[in-house]
Amino acid sequence: MKKTFKTLWPYLRIVLSLLLLWLAARNIDWQALRETKIAIEPGWFALALALLVSANLLAVVRWGWIMRSMGLRQPISRYITLYFAGGLINQGLPSTIGGDSYRAVEGSRLGTIRQRQVGQPAGARTPTLAQELHQPIDLNRAPPRLRLGFISVALDRGLGLIGNNILGALGLILGGIMIAPWGESLGWWALGAMIAGATLASLMLGSPRTRLWIQKILVKLGMPEAMPGLKTALGWPTVLPQLAISIATHMIALTAFWCCLQAFGTTAPFSALMVGLPALGLLMMLPISISGWGLREATLSTTLALWGVDSGITVLASVSFGIVTLVTYLPGAISLLQRRRQDDLSTKH
Repeated sequence: MKKTFKTLWPYLRIVLSLLLLWLAARNIDWQALRETKIAIEPGWFALALALLVSANLLAVVRWGWIMRSMGLRQPISRYITLYFAGGLINQGLPSTIGGDSYRAVEGSRLGTIRQRQVGQPAGARTPTLAQELHQPIDLNRAPPRLRLGFISVALDRGLGLIGNNILGALGLILGGIMIAPWGESLGWWALGAMIAGATLASLMLGSPRTRLWIQKILVKLGMPEAMPGLKTALGWPTVLPQLAISIATHMIALTAFWCCLQAFGTTAPFSALMVGLPALGLLMMLPISISGWGLREATLSTTLALWGVDSGITVLASVSFGIVTLVTYLPGAISLLQRRRQDDLSTKH
């Protein structure tokens, strides 16, 4: 039963995405929308694309900084190609592991595939791309470098989540009153929780006693080299630029969505977007849709309607934003195709 559900789940997610899209669009008066004769301005989509590329490159800085601190050194170009390849996989490419797991696996490897084959013992084989994407990973039996790769991605994602929540908290402080009377208070509480959590983590890593305790746990887990990564992500003073990068990354992505609204001749207050998009970021942690499709349209059309933004325009802008996001990660296909080509060459030899 469990195996059957696991096999069917990707298809169920597609159904859920379509259902959510239908729910977001069912009450839209498309006839009235056509009569408005919206003049689409493609230049805004180009600007949104440039902003999303910039946001991802900034996120690469965060992830690469953590990777290098733990000794998982790769060329900057390698971090970039892996990040975009992982993002493309997360857009819905069929795979057992997600894009984050893929970049953790590939980022933890030494050198190129050809170099690894030269240095491998007799009889050892490098997994092909297809095997790597469709074989589950057992971290209990994984080598130390692979565990470090997953820790680096977890820290990268954790910092991104903190940045997302801080931006959402600021949005609630600025415009939470539009949602509920307690919206502004919730924003202050959320902001305080995020700052307190980051401060506590920084203090723990700065204290010799708690740092020794954490190091003992890491040794038991078989990855003592993870401590520099923890200090880089959450230690003082590096936690400040790390959080700044995380907040800036989400703010740039938010501006990209604003550009998609502008392309249809509509705008929305930034405070509204600072509520809607972070809320969407939290909801997308639930694996109920394909890369947020349907969930994004339903969430944002409902949220922005509170600020008087037309639901039909929001759905169109949201779909456009999804397409622009997909185009943003298309360069990752180059990395995946090169890996596939190297697999084919190694098989022939």
